Amino acid sequence: MPAVAILGPRQIGKTTLALEIEQSHDSVYLDLESPSDLAKLDDPLAYFEAQQGKLVVLDEIQRMPELFKVLRGVIDKNRQRGNTNGQFLILGSASLDLLQQSAESLAGRIAYHELASLTPVEVNAENSSELDKLWLRGGFPESYLASTESVSVDWRDNFIRTYLERDIPQLGPRIPAMTLRRLWTMLAHLQASLVNVSQLASNLDLSNPTVKRYIDLLADLLMIRRLQPWHTNQGKRLIKTPKIYLRDSGLLHKLLNIDSLDDLLQHPIIGASWEGFVIENILNVMPRGAEAFFYRTSAGAEIDLVLQLPKQELWAIEVKRSSAPKVERGFHEACADIKPTRKFIVYNGDETFPMKNDVEAIPLLQLQRNLFDI
Repeated sequence: MPAVAILGPRQIGKTTLALEIEQSHDSVYLDLESPSDLAKLDDPLAYFEAQQGKLVVLDEIQRMPELFKVLRGVIDKNRQRGNTNGQFLILGSASLDLLQQSAESLAGRIAYHELASLTPVEVNAENSSELDKLWLRGGFPESYLASTESVSVDWRDNFIRTYLERDIPQLGPRIPAMTLRRLWTMLAHLQASLVNVSQLASNLDLSNPTVKRYIDLLADLLMIRRLQPWHTNQGKRLIKTPKIYLRDSGLLHKLLNIDSLDDLLQHPIIGASWEGFVIENILNVMPRGAEAFFYRTSAGAEIDLVLQLPKQELWAIEVKRSSAPKVERGFHEACADIKPTRKFIVYNGDETFPMKNDVEAIPLLQLQRNLFDI
């Protein structure tokens, strides 16, 4: 593609990756938060013309969404010259939905890739201690790689404060940092739950539309994930409200003041935290074109994660924080409804083994590797 956009939250590694790419190509890097780099784009058409034949890396593109219209003209002109792919590498700390509003003019000219946080596959978490470290600290590189637990905690605390006090105000919306932190913390307590917006609005003394707008903002900034319910009509009374997850387990734990593994293992959030951690890591390695849902009926049949994969594969996945996992009746009832091709229970052990009714107990790392094979 002429342009590729790498999306992901701040500090996830986008710039590090882009700078490595820059070193191996004839390229130029522009940080759109830098006044000196912004000055170079006073006349963007003239600047891009002067960089003809080079890869141009544009970091923090959401600061200048008006550039998308300029890029369309540059790309089309370069196509006439016979220059096609690899012209622009665009980095953004916002979601695909948010950027697409500004990038409609680049349809057919741009591809999107989300750079997720570190996964068990990437850190080679073959044993439970490494997996627990990733679960506790989360997948932001500086948090995971911190020299001590306290350094990791301090990094996440500073990240949250900076996000609320500096980054979000720079994006335009005028939201009191304290109010947004309270909402973020409330959502942390509601990890893996169906969120009642009216209740949140009442607790925050805000209107329902305002709370919805704040939740939309956190989703656009890739801080939370809304997992949609399975929508195929099965003749059942299905739950239609999405489930909310904080996407990074380390930030979830910091917002709840959980600073050590011992604290986490004794906290009521342990099950919901593990569920969110597992689901996020599964979604981070899903093949292109796959879709993810949860399934729940008003009668109590439930599947934590339903993956609609290529080649008509449908996986039902239950998540349990237990070394001896058990499958609940509601999971079997839900599987009878949707008839998945494979059924898994992801647990915190090290071995894969069969269970009754064609269910496979499987470690997270192995399930991720299975997805790579699709």
